[in-house]
Amino acid sequence: MNPIILFDGECHFCDSSVQFIIKHDPEEAFRFASLQSDTGKRLLAAYQVPPDIDSMILIEKDKAYQKSAAALRICRHLKGVWKWLYVLILIPRPIRNTIYDFIARNRYKWFGKKESCMLPSPSVRKRFI
Repeated sequence: MNPIILFDGECHFCDSSVQFIIKHDPEEAFRFASLQSDTGKRLLAAYQVPPDIDSMILIEKDKAYQKSAAALRICRHLKGVWKWLYVLILIPRPIRNTIYDFIARNRYKWFGKKESCMLPSPSVRKRFI
């Protein structure tokens, strides 16, 4: 099963992050679903992730990762220098998540909020569940 990324479909920053991941994932390993979609809600419940979570979620090998752990595990799969960011996993989780939470708390203020989820191009649409 391909890793699945659950993202905030109303967040410009999150949408840009998904577009970045798609661009740097030439093997098309990742699948995507918005947190607001029926699939996203079903996966959150199946992996016992609180529905009010303020994080991108990575579901990989039957485990759900949140916050900095999700972001760094995603980086590990990307092409180019991005995979080297995974070394930051050595930083203690409370420190990593403090930085992650600061960005998450301010993302709407800094990047704005969308009224609806993005519509992927036909060539990318097959990667969304």
